[in-house]
Parts: sequence; C-alpha cells; structure tokens
Amino acid sequence: MLLTTYGSRGDVEPLAGLAAELRAHGAEVRVCAPPDDEFAERLAGVGVSMVPAGPSARALTTAAAPPSPAGLPRRAAELIAGQSQAITGAAEGCDLLVATGVVPAAAGALSVAEGLGIRSVSVTFQQLTLPSPHRRPLAYPGRPLPPEVTDNRVLWDLDAQNINALFGAALNTFRASIGLPPVDDVRDYVIGGRPWLATDPVLDPWREPADLDVVQTGAWILPDARPLPDELVAFLDAGTPPVYVGFGSMPLRGSADGARHAIEAVRAHGRRVVVARGWADLDLIDDRDDCFVVGEVNQQALFARTAAVVHHGGAGTTTTAAGAGAPQVVVPQAADQPYWAGRVAALGIGAAHDGPIPAFGSLSAALTTALDPGTRARATATAGRVRTDGAVVAAKLLLGSADRARASAPA
Repeated sequence: MLLTTYGSRGDVEPLAGLAAELRAHGAEVRVCAPPDDEFAERLAGVGVSMVPAGPSARALTTAAAPPSPAGLPRRAAELIAGQSQAITGAAEGCDLLVATGVVPAAAGALSVAEGLGIRSVSVTFQQLTLPSPHRRPLAYPGRPLPPEVTDNRVLWDLDAQNINALFGAALNTFRASIGLPPVDDVRDYVIGGRPWLATDPVLDPWREPADLDVVQTGAWILPDARPLPDELVAFLDAGTPPVYVGFGSMPLRGSADGARHAIEAVRAHGRRVVVARGWADLDLIDDRDDCFVVGEVNQQALFARTAAVVHHGGAGTTTTAAGAGAPQVVVPQAADQPYWAGRVAALGIGAAHDGPIPAFGSLSAALTTALDPGTRARATATAGRVRTDGAVVAAKLLLGSADRARASAPA
C-alpha cells in the first residue's frame, strides 16, 4: 500500500493511524508526505518509512506572507511535479494507492496510479470538498462565491470551474508528460465515483439524499501509548485540571499576542494553563507557576486531564478532544475549521469563537460556555459515541480491494 498526502500534521496523522492498522494485518506500507522532520518521526514511531515529497509544509505555512491567489496555479504545477516524481518511485510494486491532501497533490497522485495501472482510493478528512445539495462549497483565495446565489448546486458548478481554472493546466501538463489524456473536470477526477470520508459520523454526519456514493469509514485514529513527560505529569498532579491552549499547524498571523490573550482569559476563570507551542511557536508570558508549555505530546492522554481545550478546529484535534470528553473552544483560522467550530457548538460540547483572532473578551466569553458543567456533561456523553475503529474499517476495505485486484490480474 502507498499512502500519499500533501498538507499539515492533520493530513499526516490519520495516515499514521491507517498505516499502523495495515501493518498489523501484514501489509507493507509506504507513506509519501512533505519532508518535515516531525512527520518522519511520527511515522517512524509506527514502523513506517516516509518518502519525502514536495516542499516543507511547515515552511510554506509559516512563511512571512501567505501565497498570493495569482500564484496558486504556479505553485500547483510545482507541487504536482515534485510530489509525483517521488510517488512514481514509491509506487513501484504496490497493489493500491490512497490519495489525500490538497487538490493538486491528490490529482497528481491519482494520475501516477492511473499511469502505472494501480488501483486507487480518494479520501478526504473533511466533507466540505464533497459536493452536496445541503451546503455551499468553500471559496478559494481570490475567487469568492457570489453571495446572492442561494442554489447550492449552482455554487458547486462554480466551484468546479474555479478548481479547473486554478489547477487544470498544471495537472494536464503533468498527465501529458506521462502519456495520459487530459481531464476535463479536476474536482470530479479527484473525488471519483466512490470517495471515502474518514471522519466520525457523530461529529461529521454525511447527509442524505446526496449526489455522491460516499464511504464514511470513521476517523483514522492512531492509539497513542506514549507517556506524558514527567514534568508535565507533575504539573497536572499539582492542581486542578488546566485548560489546554494550542493552535496546531496554524501560524496565527493575525494575532501576535494570541498566547497572552489566551493565558489571561484562562487565568480570569481561575484556571491553570498548558500551552502548546505548535507552528505558531507559542510560549509562556511570565514565570508564574500556573502555566506549562509543551511541544510534541500525546494529546489523547493530555486532553483527558484538561478542563477544556482551546484550539484551531482542525479535524484531528476536534476529534481527539471529543473522544477525550474535553469541552472545546474552537478559534477557527481557515478552510474547514469554521465548520468544525460550528459542529462543536451545535453538539453543545463547546463554543465556537467568533473569528480567527483570539482576544481576551471573546475568549473569556467562550470559556464561560466551555467550562459550564452542562457542557462537560454533554462532552462526556458524546465521547462515548465517538468511534475508534475508523482505521480498522478502512484497512479491511483496502486489503479486500487489494486481494480482489490480485485475483483479477492476468496470470
């Protein structure tokens, strides 16, 4: 099996969960992912070697200025070319390829599989890229959706046009270079006839009727057995459960004082704080003993010992906090994160912060909701409904598909 992605930690972590489950069933697994050390170390922890592909995801995400909308087609061409070269080599001898990540990367990976005659599966870790009559698509930078249009199917047609304009030329240039015909609709090519949705059905229900035959496996969670650092355990044991504050792979460009506002808001509620550095490089604001800073850590174990989790709303962090029964405050930064914030609020397991900039007043109000005993009770009840077998389901489906492919191959 070859698992491919281009994205942040939230795109790589689920592949680690799936890879571990596939290996437990005796499969040989390779993963193509951005060449960031933390990704390679995480995959090595489950006995999987990583084939680096494309530029550093952290360097691109934390650059001083985000890529301009006008530069997206050029970046797409560079990503497809660079990643696909690595995938071509890694795919040798594979029975099946799993493609995830940003649209151009997934399109390039699927094209490599097509050229090599390898079966492939397209997977998303959030449903907002899958056309649905029940909601609007996400807008691409520089290509806003017309607010006056209320017919979702019309908006999804416009979404397909935008994706073709941004990525079509780059993809078809690459496909021509490996002897494949052009595709007319990049989005439909990536989604395919039966896309997989690797999210929890309680947190992220797929609504019917729909225009797609979606396979929802559940989230691909890697059980984390790593012990918490001794110093962190001592901090947790020394007082009441703290509030976790961390924004994962988000750089928090809009708020240089994000850590200060968050810590002060938590303190105003009489709570201690665990601050996660993340890609925003958050740190403590003073030397008081009510705060502790962490780097890479077992979130499953840590969240279970918190009073609440303040985070950016990535699919993985939202699912981990929900599974731990921790109330949440979601401060969405981009892409699918406002959706996850809305789901947390709708389920009553936390609060959706209004906007991406964590300010003292707005965070204090959101924490009032998250720290309410009723929110804790609903979070605890929801934790019992969050599935933990998503990677098992996906692994069995993939292994069955690979077995059928070998059985049908010419002798």
